[in-house]
Amino acid sequence: MTLVIAVLLCWLLLVVAALHAYWGGGGLWPAASERELVATVIGHAQARRMPPPWLCMLVAIAIGVAAVWPMLLVGVEPGAPSRPLIVAGGVAILLVFLLRGLAGYLPVWRRLHPQEPFAAYDRRFYAPLCLQVAAGYAILLLQGR
Repeated sequence: MTLVIAVLLCWLLLVVAALHAYWGGGGLWPAASERELVATVIGHAQARRMPPPWLCMLVAIAIGVAAVWPMLLVGVEPGAPSRPLIVAGGVAILLVFLLRGLAGYLPVWRRLHPQEPFAAYDRRFYAPLCLQVAAGYAILLLQGR
């Protein structure tokens, strides 16, 4: 079961990483314009432009690392010397996704990111997806003990 969860997390996060790389390369999907894309995926009250390409690529790389990590968690034997480092990395990734998922429901986040359709998508899709990724990581970390 943990292998299935690891593979699902890996593929899901690879898709999300690829999407961020696409935006870093100037892609606009799922929007028709940069302003519409900002309103859809950033939603910050003052944002008018997408982040610079290097930042989108940096986020894509970070998510790509998070995509590979579940496979490390299920592939390293509990007694292996590298296991503590891999577990620590998994806990760090879990915390990032947990905090981002929880942030989506906090009033301060709502005030910072009120633009529609981001605000609605965040409550329906983005925040719950982050919480599900965190839950997947939690399962992998607890099963690997």
